[in-house]
Amino acid sequence: MRSLQDSTLIERCRQGDALAWERLVRRHQGRVHAVAYHYVRDGDAARDLAQEAFVRVYEKLESCKGEEFLPWLIRLVRNLCIDHLRRRKARPPLSDIPIDEATGVAAVADPRSGPEEVWLTDRRKRLVYDAMNSLKGQDREMILLKEIQGLKFREIAELLQLPVGTVKSRSNRARVELAQQVLKLDPSYATAGSGTRSQEAE
Repeated sequence: MRSLQDSTLIERCRQGDALAWERLVRRHQGRVHAVAYHYVRDGDAARDLAQEAFVRVYEKLESCKGEEFLPWLIRLVRNLCIDHLRRRKARPPLSDIPIDEATGVAAVADPRSGPEEVWLTDRRKRLVYDAMNSLKGQDREMILLKEIQGLKFREIAELLQLPVGTVKSRSNRARVELAQQVLKLDPSYATAGSGTRSQEAE
């Protein structure tokens, strides 16, 4: 079932396939938690909202379009978070959680990597994570949606209800701001190769 597309998994879920549902949840639970944490900035609340999101997904399986599942899922999570913050009427305090959970991107270490390579990978992840946290909310959201979650400009435009051109300009600005923050935190990256910098910002 590893190579099955979301649309196929969703169709099997509609037929009552419990294994397909488990696969769908496992495939997307990291990104769902990451999106939730981005907005609520609280680890426990993000986990609760992620669980609620999958309950909503299960309830809406019949109306879900498999080929558009990812942007639909992120929109659902974002709306849940906005409703949560409105109920709280204040932004919850930031709590410290693992970087992989906050970004939804877990770097898989090469089994041949030595201690130095593993340390460098963790250091780069921490650097990008800290740089993202220093961005304004709008820029951080653009990095999350475009660079980390991989949504297309059209999908982001529909999600944020903005013109595609506005989304593109905001995305470009956010990437520039992220690069500048990385350099502020570690000026040595100014002399690093462009290929290395692009890998670290992914």
